[in-house]
Amino acid sequence: MLLKDIRDYQILFLGLFLILGIGTRDWTLRPELIGIAIATSLTTQWILSWITGKEQIPNLRSALITSLGLSLLLRADHWMTMAIAAAIAIASKFIFQVGDKHFFNPANLGIISALILTPDAWVSPGQWGEEWWYGLLFVGTGGMILQRVGRWDTTAAFLGAYSLLEAIRNLWLGWTWDVYWHRLMSGSLLLFALFMITDPRSIPNSRIGRVVWAVCIAGLTFILRNYFFVSTAVFWALFALAPLTILLDVLWLAPRFSWQETDEAELLYRRD
Repeated sequence: MLLKDIRDYQILFLGLFLILGIGTRDWTLRPELIGIAIATSLTTQWILSWITGKEQIPNLRSALITSLGLSLLLRADHWMTMAIAAAIAIASKFIFQVGDKHFFNPANLGIISALILTPDAWVSPGQWGEEWWYGLLFVGTGGMILQRVGRWDTTAAFLGAYSLLEAIRNLWLGWTWDVYWHRLMSGSLLLFALFMITDPRSIPNSRIGRVVWAVCIAGLTFILRNYFFVSTAVFWALFALAPLTILLDVLWLAPRFSWQETDEAELLYRRD
């Protein structure tokens, strides 16, 4: 590995996706809103770290990752909307804690907060289209990160459960398999499964807990998407079931994940 911290690779990959989306998908992204998301996230992280005294020298990597995630997924017409989403996303790590662990995914909570609190926020789950090479890119880069942090089980459980439910529904309705693959071949779904639902600091600590949690999110996503026709079902499902992490950590005890700067230290956490 050339970079010392695996989060540096997350920053690199998410930045690449952002450039790729602007260059190949013709997104209506405004550079100033990306700048607002980054600046607000970093500033909020710095201020709250100083107020709480948890970090004398704040590590801003996670805040930068959150801001890039918001820039990839959230759209807004006004800069204040992006600032609100970024500030709430970072603040949630300091506010919604149990046992010194935050249980809301910061970027996801920022997106949901913007959708609820502002009139101009929106998310486009289909913004990546269905080109196969996007999927290969996401799986390759996401797989590299998941191998290091040891959270493949979460992605596999979510995608496995969701694809199985969609297959059963497809058979029940007598549709062709083209319809089935059309519903699964979504770049945004892969981004969610590989980069958002696998955040090791906000998901259950134990492997069995992560599998149960991911299957529950897949089930709720399936219900919201197919019976309530919510296009952003994955984000609402993750938001609604985030507190379940607390219960699962109590039911199945395991060491809490901690970011480490060496491969040897990370391997210790992958054995839980």
